[in-house]
Amino acid sequence: MKLSNLSKIAIKALGNNKMRCFLTMLGVIIGVGAVIAMLAIGQGSKNSIKAQISEMGSNMIMIMPGAERRGGVRQSSEDMQTLKPADYEAIVEQANMVDKISPMVSSSGQWVYGNNNYPSQAQGVNTQYLDIRQRKVVEGEMFTEADVKTAAKVCVLGKTLVDNLFPDGTDPIGKIVRFGSIPLTIIGVLDEKGYNTMGQDQDDMALVPYTTVMKRMLAIDYIQGMQASAVDENLTDITIDQITDILRQSHKLRADQPDNFTIRSMQELAEMISSTSSMMTVLLAAVAGISLLVGGIGIMNIMIVSVTERTREIGLRMSIGATGRDIMTQFLIEAVIISVTGGVIGILLGALATWLIGVFANWPVQIDPFSVILSFVVCTVIGVLFGFYPAAKASNLDPIEAIRYE
Repeated sequence: MKLSNLSKIAIKALGNNKMRCFLTMLGVIIGVGAVIAMLAIGQGSKNSIKAQISEMGSNMIMIMPGAERRGGVRQSSEDMQTLKPADYEAIVEQANMVDKISPMVSSSGQWVYGNNNYPSQAQGVNTQYLDIRQRKVVEGEMFTEADVKTAAKVCVLGKTLVDNLFPDGTDPIGKIVRFGSIPLTIIGVLDEKGYNTMGQDQDDMALVPYTTVMKRMLAIDYIQGMQASAVDENLTDITIDQITDILRQSHKLRADQPDNFTIRSMQELAEMISSTSSMMTVLLAAVAGISLLVGGIGIMNIMIVSVTERTREIGLRMSIGATGRDIMTQFLIEAVIISVTGGVIGILLGALATWLIGVFANWPVQIDPFSVILSFVVCTVIGVLFGFYPAAKASNLDPIEAIRYE
């Protein structure tokens, strides 16, 4: 019998039980929709993180104090004292592969102006920090090297701090705010960045000369870290090796002693985050894929029921010349139609769910065309695999016994 005729018979048989057919599809629809949405969330998050890391500069290098232990307790990076201003000066003088570098120190506290206050940090940096982080001052100006040398009481605020300290829209330039008990003159306002993928407000920051934070706020003689950029993205690894050699020499470490500092590049961080994100995406897709498996079992179940209900019909068709292969093909076509139709609806549902998540939850989402193709192929395979047993069962019926079946 021709395939076209078998397809018409299969479609007519499914049309006789529309509600049962739809409920059978439902498992596949939900499964495919969930897979599409989960993969879109995972892919969107990965791309968003990569974009933000790229904005910060893929040649950025972070230098942090080493993992000191005192009495078996691991010290936090802010408490470690393995990096000194002399280390920063040594890198500036000796590291020709370093383009820009800034010491990093920070202090937490309340920013106060008049009756308004806001909890945040004072980030101690130098004048090269803006170039390293690819930020700029949109109002006023950045502090100078002279301000750094004299530990001047000046600051540059992010948009979030400005909005909270000056809610009436007052021009902040030239105003004096207090950080704890330290008065600071606002000389600039940073460009607005908004929230990153991890929910961190990139405008909730204030830049202060690092010497001001060290001497006037924390009264310390060490720095809590450094951020640098390589002269070229392709030379980042060589730059890290050069900085490592300089710091080991500055710290007078023997060849058998481990580093008492840690150096990480944005490339390394990007690879680590990408790997973690990919793992989470696969996990989400696997969990959602369970629905597809359940949908496949539903197809097998309903096709077995259909074979049982239509035993007499099968016997009559075989008695007038239909072969076992014709019967098997017909039931396989029915299973594939259910699966593929459910898959198409599921793809549309997944695309709609992805759009709604992006609009209302404001999550970064991106539908990967590969996930759509994969879902369609999987639906077809599920239809064949889970429809094969009922189809084989139907094709193996004895025509005489089938006609007698009540």
